Amino acid sequence: MLRWIILFVFVVLVELYAFQAVKTLTRIKWVLIAYQVISLLIVVYIFYSFATQFDRSVGQNKHTLFTIGLLLITYIPKMLLMAFMFGEDIIRVIGGFLKEFSGTTNESFLTSRRKFVSQIALGAAAIPFLSLLYGMTKGKYNFKVHKKTIYYPDLPDSFDGFTITQISDVHSGSFDNHHEIEHAINMINEQKSDIILFTGDIVNTHADEMNPWIETFRSIETPQFGKFSVLGNHDYGEYVTWPSQKDKNENFEAIKDLHRQIDFKLLLNENVKLKKGDDEIALIGVENWGIGFKQAGDLVKASEGIKQTDFKILMSHDPSHWEHEVKTHRDNYHLTLSGHTHGSQFGIEIPGFVKWSPIQYRYKQWGGLYENVGRYIYVNRGFGFHAYPGRVGIWPEITVLELKKGPKVA
Repeated sequence: MLRWIILFVFVVLVELYAFQAVKTLTRIKWVLIAYQVISLLIVVYIFYSFATQFDRSVGQNKHTLFTIGLLLITYIPKMLLMAFMFGEDIIRVIGGFLKEFSGTTNESFLTSRRKFVSQIALGAAAIPFLSLLYGMTKGKYNFKVHKKTIYYPDLPDSFDGFTITQISDVHSGSFDNHHEIEHAINMINEQKSDIILFTGDIVNTHADEMNPWIETFRSIETPQFGKFSVLGNHDYGEYVTWPSQKDKNENFEAIKDLHRQIDFKLLLNENVKLKKGDDEIALIGVENWGIGFKQAGDLVKASEGIKQTDFKILMSHDPSHWEHEVKTHRDNYHLTLSGHTHGSQFGIEIPGFVKWSPIQYRYKQWGGLYENVGRYIYVNRGFGFHAYPGRVGIWPEITVLELKKGPKVA
């Protein structure tokens, strides 16, 4: 009960301060009334949606995605407004006390609000509002191809120039635009890589989320060395309440079968050998293993029959697996491919200048290529989206990696 009271008080304060900013700029009655009515309707809709739509037996769907998006696009700008207006209030109160101590009693204790502060506040609030709006309408399908070349002195000669296309975190239950997804699939096919690897989270929760998209993803062309995949944390149905364990198990089996339906070979703590000429490399796929998430991955089992000296590519959904087990493992896993973080779907990336996302405070490796004494991990920023129905600054990614034989190039 207490948390609801705190939440109510917080929402009231945010709304009051946001209204003060609007009121400072205009006194037109119908504008102020319209603002209040719209704000009230949004608040009622959000509270109603959280009370009725967020069902643990259903999980996330398009309605909950919209509600979360509306919540963020409404209250992040308003909280920024509140910060500006509250800061002004602090200055006004300090000024009032100074007047009292100086004996200036012929003026009111608080000075009136200054219009330029409200203008600055509204201008600042417009930045996250427009960014989040763009992220929800355009950014979530603003697919980018990220290309990297990685050098290994011990790469088998026949695999010099070997190319990998990686996708991750499809979250098909969130999609709402067939044309955009088909365009992204065409982008994958245009890369003409030697192998395609998918590092988990095909759905949000339920296997049937993928049904409208099976034909689309099946159109990913099968390259010379095939298409392989692993499971992510969302593929286990852990985040909803199931009528019975039997229902949960059936959903899990159906999710695993989705990979067969889109012509991907699902690796469940197992490995395959990729042969080219007289050489071979090992492709290893573990089930999900993550700090704070399901740990079904078994690296020992997945690596059965592989020698320490073999060149290894590991598919593991959660990059915390690399941080806590793989990067210092005695068996030397040359390249790990992960996803999971989505880059928080929010951040700033300007190559060579800045790379920031709030997810970096949770994961040391959250987007792009990282190295530890010649062992690499690439963390894909995700193909789809989840929770917030958009992307701002961290765009959906198709990764293309080229393996080259030789020393690391500066």
